[in-house]
Amino acid sequence: MIGALMYLTSSRPNITHATCLCAWYQAKPTEKHLKEVKRIFCYLWGTVNTGLWYMKNFGFELTGFSDADYAGCKDSFKSTSGGAQFLGEKLVSWSSKKQDCTALSTAEAEYVSLFACCAQVLWMRTQLTDYGFYFDKILIYCDSKSAIAISCNPV
Repeated sequence: MIGALMYLTSSRPNITHATCLCAWYQAKPTEKHLKEVKRIFCYLWGTVNTGLWYMKNFGFELTGFSDADYAGCKDSFKSTSGGAQFLGEKLVSWSSKKQDCTALSTAEAEYVSLFACCAQVLWMRTQLTDYGFYFDKILIYCDSKSAIAISCNPV
């Protein structure tokens, strides 16, 4: 059952955390763990018809937002990157992740976050191009003038 749930996490990322917690106890499962796995399946069954609906006449522009929390982790002093991508007014992708590197400045932390958001937006543009949607200019918002300056003039 855990294997089936792990397979589903590729298309249903909202169950990833719960599935991974159950997978930790796969070697010695108890009745409690089986109950939690069944709970995940009940959740999936209840949300089969849930999805994003896009009306024909709504705005279909791709937009990204990026932000970072400089040295947010008190243990490793690593920053946290965050990003959100919208199609029109609909949120279609978001992320919040501890950065792999330790940034030496807020500008560096913001630039790393901006780069991750840009990579996600470019991947989304490629996917949407396969469906016949083309984007010439994509807005990506960032609240750091330093990160914007670095991204506009890489040395």
